[in-house]
Amino acid sequence: MMAVVLASVPARAQTTGTPVSPAAEETAWSFSVAASTYVLSDDSNYVQPTITADRGWLHLEARGNYEGLNTGSAWMGVSFSGGRTVEFELTPMLGGVFGDTAGVAPGFKASLGWRKLALYGESEYVFDSHNGEDSFFYNWSELTLAPVERFRFGLVTQRTRVYQSDREIQRGVIAGFSFKRLNVTSYIFNPDKDTRFVLAVELTF
Repeated sequence: MMAVVLASVPARAQTTGTPVSPAAEETAWSFSVAASTYVLSDDSNYVQPTITADRGWLHLEARGNYEGLNTGSAWMGVSFSGGRTVEFELTPMLGGVFGDTAGVAPGFKASLGWRKLALYGESEYVFDSHNGEDSFFYNWSELTLAPVERFRFGLVTQRTRVYQSDREIQRGVIAGFSFKRLNVTSYIFNPDKDTRFVLAVELTF
């Protein structure tokens, strides 16, 4: 099974020749648009789009085909960040899910960085309104090391119901590099059995 992903991630404060005041950063909007295309050898191909908007502590997000095929979700969250030696960012969110899968989903995104190490995760629990027995916990987690500024590698896990897998939790490895606002990351899940390959291209603006 192969998955090819084209994505963009939320833009952070942009660096220009003119200093930007903290007040201006708090009132400035940042946006991202993502299109994740999965090409599956033993299932139907699908696209997973994501749009985000951030302003200060406010985080808004819309997803398609994330919780299930022919399913959309809309999210609102509050972002917190801080730290010097150890930096962190946490965004608790609440989402509404609609389509073939429908319900309410509390979730969060979180990242933790220390020197060259980074831990990232996003999780949600969908309370399915169609059938309570179909409620499900989704998770994506990464642990990476960046030996040089533009390159990172590490481990990844995911738990999803969007496509079928013999394993409840899929495990894999990561290798990626960045150039300016472009990030390219490759993932290999279950390298010992039922291997899945993911290529992620991220553009920030």
